[in-house]
Amino acid sequence: MFSDPLTPIVSATSRLSPTIIPLPPAALTETPSYLPLSGVRVLELGQLIAGPFAGQLLAHYGAEVIKVEPPKTGDPLRVWRELDIDGTSPWWRCIGRNKKSVTIDMRKAGGRDLVRKLALKCDVILENFKPGTLEKWGLGPDALHPHNPSLIFTRVSGYGQTGPWASRPGYASVCEAESGFRYINGFPDRDGGLEGPPVRPNMSLGDSVAGLHAAFGTVLALLQRGKCGGNGQTVDVSIMESMLNLMEGIIPEYDRKGKIRGPSGSSLTGIVPTNAYPCLPSSSSPSSPTYIIIGANGDSIYNRLMQAMGRPDLTGPKYQHNQHRVERQAEIEQAIVEWTSKRSVEEVERVLREAGVPTGRVNSVKEVVENEQVKDRGFVEDGVVSAPNPGSGWYVKMPKVVPLLEGSDPQTRWAGPDLGEHNEEVLVRELGLTAKELRTLRDDGVVGSEFP
Repeated sequence: MFSDPLTPIVSATSRLSPTIIPLPPAALTETPSYLPLSGVRVLELGQLIAGPFAGQLLAHYGAEVIKVEPPKTGDPLRVWRELDIDGTSPWWRCIGRNKKSVTIDMRKAGGRDLVRKLALKCDVILENFKPGTLEKWGLGPDALHPHNPSLIFTRVSGYGQTGPWASRPGYASVCEAESGFRYINGFPDRDGGLEGPPVRPNMSLGDSVAGLHAAFGTVLALLQRGKCGGNGQTVDVSIMESMLNLMEGIIPEYDRKGKIRGPSGSSLTGIVPTNAYPCLPSSSSPSSPTYIIIGANGDSIYNRLMQAMGRPDLTGPKYQHNQHRVERQAEIEQAIVEWTSKRSVEEVERVLREAGVPTGRVNSVKEVVENEQVKDRGFVEDGVVSAPNPGSGWYVKMPKVVPLLEGSDPQTRWAGPDLGEHNEEVLVRELGLTAKELRTLRDDGVVGSEFP
């Protein structure tokens, strides 16, 4: 921990430096009863991104998520990328929000026994271990369902719980490639295939997409349990299949027409015009984005675009519908590039918005945080990080979880907790351990002793 939590440390690389604030004395782990998942208890056993992202979504909408982490190290995400003044990743504060942290060594028999006892008091086990790991530890469905028939197992892996690839390590980057997603990202060669390596989004997209599917599947299983006598089931989520689920009409197009969709740069195959177009740098802000997105693939919108550009010659029967414009894509795209490249992003935005043509800048995170729409909707919110000093802490900005629900207003109640912050609350209050038993478990290394 840092030496003086009450002294703000200003980062030389960020204007969003932490502000130390007084915190209310009330317990932060109380969950409002009006949230849709209030009363649902989730035991999160996974690490890194896919499973924990699903846990973040469930916790945001009211589930009590108890996250089990290895003592001393915790979830590796705690120290990934940028680190805050206390040595913890702000990313962790985001993905761990509204959760309770308990440190248990599941490699030890005593640790697995504690997890088993916790599981019998939970509605959901959320995990993203390699398939077979829970079974090896005696914590799989066959071992726990006889004692808790209503328990739902949400299991995230690279390729699913069955099949010849089930035992393979499930890394999002690899699964994105094997799902076909990476093949359509990049720039095409003359034959329509990839020219050079594929381009990846600068984030772990496959993990987050799988996490979304896992959260959705968990809610479905909870609904099904309410309809079918209270029995739980397994929700089997594959990163590869989750990515494949996003691939629109690629498979049916291949099946019916033999088409293999390839990369298309910054445009979209078979839809014209929708692309990123270059603009002059802004004189008032040289660091502003120099590309703008224009989506004018609707017939009437396309006509408005051409009129605004002063190119009525590119309208009429030969350009009337999307299939006509696809045949003349190169001509249309060149005309738009010639027009935008002579104008600033501000001018292009102003002209096209007046004409009713959808357009938007390619923004960095700085522009996103300062965006008036984002501010008005409260999409960037402050999570409270509690410092070791009782009653103090600071805020960290993070994106609000969507969708917004009328009447319940889910929000970040606290940022991702310190490692083992809720050991005593969970193990003593929920499992009924005595103070002496907890000390013994800590001395034996079964339970972590990171948090006072």
